[in-house]
This record gives sequence, structure tokens and C-alpha cells, in this order.
Amino acid sequence: METSAKITADPELHFINVSYKSQIRDLSPANFALVMATGIISIAAHLMEMKFISNLLFLLNNVFYLVLWILTILRLIWFPKEVTMDMTSHMKCPGFFTIVAGTCVLGSQYIILYDHFLIAFALLVFGILLWVFLTYLIFTTLTIKQDKPSLDKGITGAWLTAIVATQSVSILSALISSHLKQPYRVEVNFFALSMWLWGGMFYIWMISLIFYRYTFFKFSPDDLAPPYWINMGAMAISTLAGSVLILNAPHAPFIQTLLPFMKGFTVFYWATGTWWIPMLIILAIWRHIYKKYPVKYDPLYWGAVFPQGMYTVCTYRMAHALHLPFLYPIANVFVYIALFAWLITFIGLLRSIKFTKYFFKSN
Repeated sequence: METSAKITADPELHFINVSYKSQIRDLSPANFALVMATGIISIAAHLMEMKFISNLLFLLNNVFYLVLWILTILRLIWFPKEVTMDMTSHMKCPGFFTIVAGTCVLGSQYIILYDHFLIAFALLVFGILLWVFLTYLIFTTLTIKQDKPSLDKGITGAWLTAIVATQSVSILSALISSHLKQPYRVEVNFFALSMWLWGGMFYIWMISLIFYRYTFFKFSPDDLAPPYWINMGAMAISTLAGSVLILNAPHAPFIQTLLPFMKGFTVFYWATGTWWIPMLIILAIWRHIYKKYPVKYDPLYWGAVFPQGMYTVCTYRMAHALHLPFLYPIANVFVYIALFAWLITFIGLLRSIKFTKYFFKSN
């Protein structure tokens, strides 16, 4: 009893407990972008024959995924009001789509790196259920709510995570289909194709609003948050989904009839994503060098790391699917840029964990 009283009264332990719970309360729904970024860079390293790095990132990603789910469930239990507020916030609700994308990217790791069908299939089913639940809950809520922000206050590049989530389901479905027998192989490929098309349509809707917000409203460095890199990332993952479906054409006759259309749109997506890269670099220079906006860790930066890994993988896969070997050097270079971006952001993550810093300070 005396020991218990001492522990309860210990101000240092009380600080740790309060800090821990406050961090869970303030947990961003976009934190699963860490899983997205780590997973796609692991796949990129695998394609570039960097086996050690790929396997290490795979192991880390399983830990990240498990820890984030534990924290998310604790937040849902302890702070349901905050979760509900995030779910109905125009600025924060798109972050929930990172859960879908993270789930499906992890499933893609299992199937690509280790050919582990059962776990990948379970993650696909879970990802589809999450996608259906979040898509219709979030967009229904945002449609019927009465208190809505203006366009310049209510939309960012983070909204494009809805497209990333959709295309991640398409990719994992297409990868899973190669392990199925007919007629299930054709049916799953049809589902993957439908998701790919829906994601493309949704991108056109969203990017129109985002570009309109870019050019016709006042724009400050605060507005240029890292998720704007998803402008490119959404096109990169759409390119990858199209490339995987093209590679599946021999086992899905209906895809063969659509090949000219699919090849054209896959190149269209890749070209659009490539156009965004210099634009985003220029805007980053304007934000951090010209406007002297400080660089500090934010979970949203994983939304900037993910597109770089995705661009590496999509370029490699499209070069293979469309027989364009001159594109391989781009992937060979971008993989190092993606790895460097991941490392810098991960160091920022470690430095940002307050109770870890407190622990080392107190010792």
C-alpha cells in the first residue's frame, strides 16, 4: 500500500502518465501514413534488390501497424468525443483513409516480398471493409452537416488520401487475383479494375477543387502542408494500379479488350504525377527558404515520403508493363531519394516522442 501511494504521488510518473494520455488524445488519424510510407519504400527496395533494407522495413512496418492500431483503439475508448470531432472535420477526416491505405500496402508487402497469400488476403478483406465504412460515413457526414467551412479553409491535399486508399485496394486485389483459380481470378480483377476507375474519377473531382483553391484564394506557407505531395502520390499509385492490371491481362480476357484505354490512362497518370514533382519542389523552396517557414517534424510529413516511394515503384512497374526500359534509371535514382526522405522523417519522429525525451533527460 505504501509503495502504491508513493507511485501515485510521484510527480515524475504522473507527468509521464499525463503526457502519454495527452499524446493519445491528440493522435492524428493520419498517422497510418507512416505505414504507407514504410511499406511502399520496402517494396521499392525489394524491386531494386536491396533485400536487407526491404526486410528490415517490412519488420518495422508490422510493428508500426500494430502499435498504431493499439493507440487508435485506446483513443477510441478513452476519447470518443475527439475521434468523432475528427471524423466530422473537413481538415482532419481525410486522415482516416490512411488506415485503409496502410492496411493494403502492408498486405502488398506480404504478397510481393514473401508470397504470403493468407495474411495478404485477410488484410485485403479488412481493407475493403474499412474503405466501405469510412468512405460512406465520412462523405455522408460532410454532405449533411450544416456548419461547413469555405473552400479555402476546408480542403487540402490530404483529401487525396481517399484516392490513395481506393487505389491501394485495387492494387492488392490485383496482386491477390494471381493466386486464385478461375472464375475467381476474373472476378477479382474486375473488382480491381472498377476500383482503379473509381479512383481516377475521384482524383479528377478532388484535384479540380484543390487547384482552384491554389490559384484563386490567398495562399500562405501555413497552407502548404506536406499532404500536398499527395497531389503527385495519388497519380503515382493510380499508375501502379494500372500497371499491375495490365500485367494481369493474360489471365483476364476482358482486360485485354481494354488494353489500349488502360495503357493510355496509365501513361496519363504517370505524366501527371511527374508534372507535379517540379511544382511541389518549387513550392517547398518558396515555403521554407523564401518565406523562412521552419522545418519541424509533423506526422503529415509521412504523406510527403509516401509519394516518393510510390513514384519509384510505379515507374518501375510501368516500365515493365509497357516495355519502356528507358524509364528504369528514374526508378533507380528515386529509390535513394525515397530512402533518404524516410530516414530523415523517421529521425524526426524519434525526436518528437516527448516521453522518450523526458525519460532520457530524467536519467
